[in-house]
Amino acid sequence: MGYADELFDLTDRVVLVTGGSRGLGREMALGAAKSGADVIIASRDLESCVGTAEEISAATGRTAFPYQVHVGRWDQLDGLVDAAYDRFGKVDVLINNAGMSPLYESLTSVSEKLFDAVVNLNFKGPFRLSALVGERMVAAGGGSIINVSSAGSLRPAPDMLPYAAAKAGLNVLTEGLAKAYGPTVRVNTLMAGPFLTDVSKAWDLGGEANMFGHLALERAGEPAEIVGAALFLASDASSFTTGSILRVDGGLP
Repeated sequence: MGYADELFDLTDRVVLVTGGSRGLGREMALGAAKSGADVIIASRDLESCVGTAEEISAATGRTAFPYQVHVGRWDQLDGLVDAAYDRFGKVDVLINNAGMSPLYESLTSVSEKLFDAVVNLNFKGPFRLSALVGERMVAAGGGSIINVSSAGSLRPAPDMLPYAAAKAGLNVLTEGLAKAYGPTVRVNTLMAGPFLTDVSKAWDLGGEANMFGHLALERAGEPAEIVGAALFLASDASSFTTGSILRVDGGLP
C-alpha cells in the first residue's frame, strides 16, 4: 500500500450515508467502499437503496446495507442508528447528505408544509442523527461526521431561500458539534456547488450563455468529483481538520 493509499484507507470502517442511493450520496458511498469501508445506504426509496447496495457490493466486495428511512422524520432516526449498530457494531463515519430544494413560483407561494419539509430534511434530521451517532462515536473513542451543505448557504438565490437557510444552519451546526464531540470526534462541512446529478435535469443547460460562467472552472461538477473531498474528511488524512468548511464548488466567486 502506497503512502496516499494508507492515508486515505478506510478498511473495515463503517460509513453511513443518508441520501446514499443516488447522486452525490451514491458516489460517496461507492468511493468509501472502494477504500475498504462497509457502507450503509439510507434513503426513502427502499428499492433504490437495495439496488445501489447490490451494485456497490458487486463492484467492491464490501458489505453494503440498505435501509429505508425518511431523514426529515425525527421518530425514524433512532431505528436507523439502532439498525446500523445491530448490523455492524459501530459507525465510524456519518455523512449527512440527504437533502432537497423544491421549486416554487414566488416567496409568498411557499407553503408552511413545503418550508417545514425542507428544514426538516436539510437541518433537523442531520441535527438529530448527528446527536445519536455522535454520542456513540465519543463512547467508542472517535469518528468523523460530514455534513453536506451547499454553496447556496453562502450565496442564497431567491428561488432557494428555505433550502439555503437550512444549509446555512447546517454550517453553524458543524462548528458547534465539533466543539461538543471533540477532541475524539471530528465534524466538518462538505460544501457542494453545482453538480450534474438528477437535480440538474431541471436546469436549462442549452442556452447560449454558460450558466456556470461565473465559476472559476466555468462548468458544473461531475458526481464522482465529490469523492476526493469526502474521502479526505472521512479518513485519517484530515486528522487535524474539524469544525471546517471544505468548498467543492468549481470556484464560486
